[in-house]
Formats: sequence, C-alpha cells, structure tokens
Amino acid sequence: MADDFPARPGPLRWWWYALGGGLPAQYRDWVLRDTTAPGWWWRQIVRALVQAAPVGLVVGLLIPGSLAIRLMAVLGGILVAMIYVVAFIDEAVEHRAMKAGFPRGYAKALRDEARAPQRDAEARRYAERYRGGGD
Repeated sequence: MADDFPARPGPLRWWWYALGGGLPAQYRDWVLRDTTAPGWWWRQIVRALVQAAPVGLVVGLLIPGSLAIRLMAVLGGILVAMIYVVAFIDEAVEHRAMKAGFPRGYAKALRDEARAPQRDAEARRYAERYRGGGD
C-alpha cells in the first residue's frame, strides 16, 4: 500500500510546485502519480488557478478603478489563462514529470496505457453502432 501513496510534499512545497518549482528527489514518485493518476487534468487546472491568484489579487485590490471593471479584468484574465492551460495541458504536465527525472513522454504513455481498456471498449461500441459490427 505504501507504493499507492508516495510521500506527499507539505503545503509550502506543494505551493512551490504549483507555481512551477521543482521538488526534491524524495517526491519523484508523488510527481509521477500526480501527473498520471485519475484526476490529473483537474489537478493541473487547480495549479493554474493557484498561479493566477496572486495576479488576480494584485489587479483586484491594488489597481485603481471601479470594482466592476477590476472584477471583469480578473475574470477575463483567468478565462484567457484557462484557455492556454487547457491548450497546453499535456505539455505542462509532461514538463513537470521531466523535472522530476522521468523521460519525455513517460507520463503520457502511462496515462494512455491506463486508459487503453476504456478506449478499446469505446472503439468497439462505436464500430458496432456506426460500422455495422465489430472489427
């Protein structure tokens, strides 16, 4: 069971990791699990929101202007940031795995391998429904 739950970084180290920093070698297995386990996509979204929060706070609190305009600026900035996050999510997660010492493409290969049975079942259902049979 210990292999299922590798050592997790503490809150400050996780925050550093969320901002793009590297973690010590002892968290290597945790980084791999973080980039390959179910929910990896949502964790990347949360990390991106953590990265956007300081900028949003600066714009929302320190820039003069009406509250409505500042809020719209923050929301617009977060929306644009999320578009970029989703567009480059595979590359960003792969980069995190590489920083932990894994070769390029390793995390994606593990995710693809884990999803293979589901993908094959979907392909079979599609073939049966739209192609008039299986293989």
